[in-house]
Amino acid sequence: METKSIRQTVTFDAPAQKVYDLIMEQKKHSAFTGSKVIMSKKVKGKFDVFDGYCHGYNIELIEGEKIVQAWNFKEEGWPEDHYSICTFHFKQEGDKTQLTFTQHGVPENNVESLKHGWKQFYWTPMKAYLKTGIRQTSQMMANA
Repeated sequence: METKSIRQTVTFDAPAQKVYDLIMEQKKHSAFTGSKVIMSKKVKGKFDVFDGYCHGYNIELIEGEKIVQAWNFKEEGWPEDHYSICTFHFKQEGDKTQLTFTQHGVPENNVESLKHGWKQFYWTPMKAYLKTGIRQTSQMMANA
């Protein structure tokens, strides 16, 4: 199976710890995605997001700075036993946070849908949640 990598950089109007917490705190993650989330905050701990669409485990956690996780997606062409490695690196820049995201080991046929998916289902609703404290509506996400 041929694999590729995804790299995206996003700036949030919030401190690094607050952005980190959106991903790692179960209730906040559930709030911005509007889905059931189970999220361990321990290395080797497991997670399940988007009502089971994605699952995996934590590899490295540095509070407010870095998250490294193994992700498996229920996508067509994605082997059940294959995990990609997602790294979220948070860099505080004044009152903003720059998130550099990389995902290695993405099956070639899933790259484009996941590139779009990260923007539509993570970065855009995370920004909206940080501004308003509520989840973005589906209509707003469709216009993103």
